[in-house]
Amino acid sequence: MGQGQRVGLMRRGHTYTDHFSLDTRQHELLGMDLGEGIPRRALLLGLALYVAWTGPLLLLFGLPSRITFTAYFLPPLLVVVYGVQRSRRTHRRWNVTNWSISARYLLLGHRPIICGGRRAATRSEWISRRARWGNKVDALTESSVLGPLVERWLGEDGVPTGAGGPVRLDAKPRLYGPDAVAKAHGRKALQPKGNA
Repeated sequence: MGQGQRVGLMRRGHTYTDHFSLDTRQHELLGMDLGEGIPRRALLLGLALYVAWTGPLLLLFGLPSRITFTAYFLPPLLVVVYGVQRSRRTHRRWNVTNWSISARYLLLGHRPIICGGRRAATRSEWISRRARWGNKVDALTESSVLGPLVERWLGEDGVPTGAGGPVRLDAKPRLYGPDAVAKAHGRKALQPKGNA
């Protein structure tokens, strides 16, 4: 059987677990019938966002008027509607999860794992803000108004002090037999303990 014929005989697997993602739904809320129901996690996220958004607005500006009602109501609604949809990048996550992970990475970075977590990374080994933001802020740094502020916030350009270039690993496995081990430990390692 030739190489070209073998390709057609390869086994293919399918993932069926996506069809089993079950959401609990709220079918009734304060005596109102919600029909087929709202996913409970989306409902809880929406309630939390409305409290976090409208609470400070109510404290700062008071009750909304007909004109400002949209500013009170629309932003949390848009975040919930688009945030609870499945992500195209990572299918098992919501969009809001990817947004929060991306925002955390851009603002705070992440702690590098060194030696499998045996040693904590120093601050100089973290990826700099400028490297994390990359091309996303080029327009801001070139503007005359925000340029100096963004440059100061991003920090210096280049490799942080204490960190060098990438380390290229070129490991070559070697097999040592008993004769090499005995040679490394010396000839006395092979002599029985009783003989002196």
